[in-house]
Amino acid sequence: MRGATHAKWAVCAVVVALAASACGGGGSGGGGGANGIVSSSWGDPQNPLEPANTNEVQGGKVLDMLMRGLKRYDPKTGEAKNMLADSITTSDSQNFKVTLKDGWTFSNGEKITAKSFVDAWNYGANLKNNQKNASMFSYIDGYDQIHPKSGSPAADTMSGLKVVDDKTFTVKLNQKFSTWPDTLGYPAFAPLPQAFFDNHEAWLSKPIGNGPYLVDSYTKGSKLSMRKWTGYMGDDKAQNGGIDLKVYTDNNTAYTDLTAGNLDLVDDVPASQLKNVKADLGSRYINTPAGIIQTLAFPYYDARWNTPGAVKVRTGLSMAINRQQITDTIFQKTRTPATDWTSPVLGAAGGYKAGLCGKACDYDPAQAKQLITEGGGIPGGQLKISYNADTGSHKEWVDAICNSVNNVLGNDKACVGGPVGTFADFRSQITQSKMSGPFRAGWQMDYPLIQNFLQPLYYTGASSNDGKWTNADFDKLVDQANAETDQAKAVADFQQAEGVVRDQMAAIPLWYQNGSAGYSERLSNVSLNPFSVPVYDQIKVS
Repeated sequence: MRGATHAKWAVCAVVVALAASACGGGGSGGGGGANGIVSSSWGDPQNPLEPANTNEVQGGKVLDMLMRGLKRYDPKTGEAKNMLADSITTSDSQNFKVTLKDGWTFSNGEKITAKSFVDAWNYGANLKNNQKNASMFSYIDGYDQIHPKSGSPAADTMSGLKVVDDKTFTVKLNQKFSTWPDTLGYPAFAPLPQAFFDNHEAWLSKPIGNGPYLVDSYTKGSKLSMRKWTGYMGDDKAQNGGIDLKVYTDNNTAYTDLTAGNLDLVDDVPASQLKNVKADLGSRYINTPAGIIQTLAFPYYDARWNTPGAVKVRTGLSMAINRQQITDTIFQKTRTPATDWTSPVLGAAGGYKAGLCGKACDYDPAQAKQLITEGGGIPGGQLKISYNADTGSHKEWVDAICNSVNNVLGNDKACVGGPVGTFADFRSQITQSKMSGPFRAGWQMDYPLIQNFLQPLYYTGASSNDGKWTNADFDKLVDQANAETDQAKAVADFQQAEGVVRDQMAAIPLWYQNGSAGYSERLSNVSLNPFSVPVYDQIKVS
């Protein structure tokens, strides 16, 4: 999602000031059966839990339990299936008619209507509301009026959204976008109750949704408690009594609590434990392919990284990284060296093209050193790779990359790690454009389309284009691909756009990431969806 994996995460962490007893929870889950409570590791989200303002994994986990939209991605296949939508129809791939199912309400009793969606989308798009995912609405006609590139909005609503009646609304896009309905399972497109607008601060303190869980309580830095909503309308009703998301600033600590019986679920097994996890957990260890790619992004707002020579430097750095050795020795078959900028879970039909990166992703020390030298050398003389330090995993692979680069350049100080204390601080520095060198910038897909691996990250001004890269040829090819009604042609255009990313080495692809998790003996029916997020509602407690 919007996230990266923008974010993945014994003693209690002093930084969150928890009492020792508060770190546990595996045995304090309120009994078993349908009312049992699952305790799971978590990290505080960067932003308030507004659907259009959450573009990272930790907040996304909550919204996946709290909200339901027009579409929902199948937890096994990733296919976009109708949820609140009874139908979404079009005759020209530009004008859409959305019809809602009957009977759905928010947990406060408010009826969900067409207005619930239209108001939410207008709010999310409006520049005045400063929502991280505003660009998700950029294809709707009138977006440029409500979210201009400069100046104040000329309108409060998008002209492309029209409420027909309680069950029906229409959407006019500003260009043809044949696969647009498949994007609507993304949380930014969730409906919002009138309570959100009537008392915004109250809603933020205790969000009201329409999903299988309610927010019971949230103490930042400590725990967010979700509880089953018995009035939920969907087929995916919670099979447990609720989820306690417990904040950990180190996933090694979470893993220790899991193996000690003080935590039920860890959805990011630390790299340092991968050699032990099968012996520790046996069949309670999950390792499955996911729509995640890890990359190194660059700060193109720093002129030193935005020169013709810097293209060679970035390409040389890519060739200086021994991906196979790092994934073999550190990640124990939970990562695969990346050869493009998408994910194998898309399949060929979905846009994945093995080897698209070509020689630029091959480990070639001699060529790497030559390109870095020809490009003028590393800007500033030293490569400092920034990452969030509140997990045991990132330091190990960043150090390994630096060892690889240093060996290639014959200089043990050419590359160093740049840890940032917490994920929230790390993301804040990125969004404030304060990076001076490359930084960890993986991506967890929002929806299973090649478009999602390219446009949000590399399109000019896109919501997750954290490095501020811009390229007119890339933008043109993406626009062209989105307008295609034939999926095969659209994929071909997107792959051409991906070729521009390759030729400019806009970001360095590192490896495809599996989803990994471990769980306690109290739990059963535990799985990860194609986004590597636990399917919380299906977990059973004994």
